[in-house]
Amino acid sequence: MKTTAPPAPTDPDSASPARAALDPADLPRLNISTDKVCFIVVNERRYAVKDVDTELDSGGNASDDRMIDVLESSRRDPVRQELVTFIHTLNVDEQLDLVTLAWVGRGDGGLDDWHRLRALAGQEHNSRVATYLLGMPLLADYLEEALALFGGSCADFEEGRL
Repeated sequence: MKTTAPPAPTDPDSASPARAALDPADLPRLNISTDKVCFIVVNERRYAVKDVDTELDSGGNASDDRMIDVLESSRRDPVRQELVTFIHTLNVDEQLDLVTLAWVGRGDGGLDDWHRLRALAGQEHNSRVATYLLGMPLLADYLEEALALFGGSCADFEEGRL
């Protein structure tokens, strides 16, 4: 995915995700399940709380470096690798919905802009979807915000998993 944001909506009120006053029957149909979105939310939070990698050569024995590596984020981080693999295994429709949910949650448009934003996500789609999404500092918050507009929540999913 390119890192450019979608074009700003022409209607200033439509930029607010809270603006979505659509009848539940008029909500766009999601191709990705709430559980899959919540899996990404929970694990992205696990990854996001880690500190930047500070030790370039940590050695071979974790006990020798006081296990600091488990608190630092890196491209080799198992949580990050699990997220990247999970996102890559989603089908294209699920990936497009995930990107669109992130954009809606970020405030790039509301549910009434869903089809336009999803079409833009389709135009920008490539093999770097996971890298693009994990580069969003507040991805978990964006996804939860957009999921709430669909009447979904990760509260039950998180219970017993954190």
